Amino acid sequence: MKTSLEEISTVKKKVVVEIESSEVDKKLNQSYATIGKKAKIPGFRPGKIPRKILESYFGSQVMDDVTRELISESFPKAIDEINSFPLGQPILEKDILKPGQDFKYSAVIEVRPQFEVKDYSGVEVQKEKWSFDEKQVEEELTRIRESSGKLNPVEGRPAREGDHIVLEYEELLDGNPVDGTKTFNQMMLIGRNDFHPDFDQALVGLNKEEEKQIEVVFEENHPNEKWAGKKVTFKIQVSDLKELELPELDDEFAKKLGPNFETLDILKEEIRKSLTAREEKRVDSQLKERLLDKIAEGLDIELPQVMVDSETDAYLERFKMNLRGTGGTLENLGIPEQKLRENFEPMSRKRVKEILMLSQIARQEKMDLTDEDVDQGFREIAEGMGQETETVKKFYEAKGLMDSLKDQFLEEKVLRYLVEHGNISEVERESLVSKEEDR
Repeated sequence: MKTSLEEISTVKKKVVVEIESSEVDKKLNQSYATIGKKAKIPGFRPGKIPRKILESYFGSQVMDDVTRELISESFPKAIDEINSFPLGQPILEKDILKPGQDFKYSAVIEVRPQFEVKDYSGVEVQKEKWSFDEKQVEEELTRIRESSGKLNPVEGRPAREGDHIVLEYEELLDGNPVDGTKTFNQMMLIGRNDFHPDFDQALVGLNKEEEKQIEVVFEENHPNEKWAGKKVTFKIQVSDLKELELPELDDEFAKKLGPNFETLDILKEEIRKSLTAREEKRVDSQLKERLLDKIAEGLDIELPQVMVDSETDAYLERFKMNLRGTGGTLENLGIPEQKLRENFEPMSRKRVKEILMLSQIARQEKMDLTDEDVDQGFREIAEGMGQETETVKKFYEAKGLMDSLKDQFLEEKVLRYLVEHGNISEVERESLVSKEEDR
């Protein structure tokens, strides 16, 4: 077997493999011998069928089977010889297999680019100076209180801001109903502007069973392409009207949220701890993002498209999963999947660049993942999930996610290293936001 490598780009390689005619003939002979023992052809006994007859009956099948076998056996050896690990499936081009002749094929593969990261130690970056505000506790209490509230029918008055309204509606374009747009039992919170501010405002003052036509002029950049830049009329009927009854904010309310909250003060203290942990995590995450952006500024590398596509797939799947959680679909929103992929691609390219950059820094620093790093990573995941560490570990093992998780742990280790060796200065949030908006 002969193997050669052609450079297409920094991330694309063409592997050319040539297999000697003797190996081709050996495989063909073995395949025909195996078929000849089992084949049933009128006028011939199994094992006694002439080769020419077998070729006439099974030639095409044998050629395909032997071609696949030769490629599957030789390609891993070829990859070892050229010392390049392919990302994703190779694109194959192959000759027609012929007895007595060498067999040649090529495989275009994508690989990680070879590069060096420079000036990643001592990077100047700003960190948000965060301090706790007691108003956040009250805001969180309000959110919890609202989620624990009870929806009661509205009696004797029209809809107002803060009410939950249940609608039946249909879209009209140029006065004509649009097929497939009739929707029933759609609940909306008036004033939250989930749909459109003009639509929300038109709901105020309506009574149960009342009908109305609402005109909405959608912005040119509206995500739903069928509405973007158009004036759409919605023919609606109010099916129901409800208002939220909030529970009293006292010790009894706290006790209903869990056995650990005996008083409202204990609940508030737990909220403070939770908010503090969440904000510290946010500040740390944003610091690391700014640090990566700074290091990446001077790094110009070609990105393997297969990695970009994989990240885009992941973003798209998370988006769909979040939609399913709210009972929605891409079809209902009128957003083409291809349009979403295009929107996600810049984020995917940024993420792939970060993955490659962190991996290369780990190599340059000879940084490996230790057992303690893995244990610490699982402890942090378990704490966030409120589960036992071993339970979480077994879950990831059962799902076959250990390798990808260890990659994440190594990334986090490199990020901690970069923060420790960075030139970090703390600034007020207002100053930080204003500078980022000016960029």
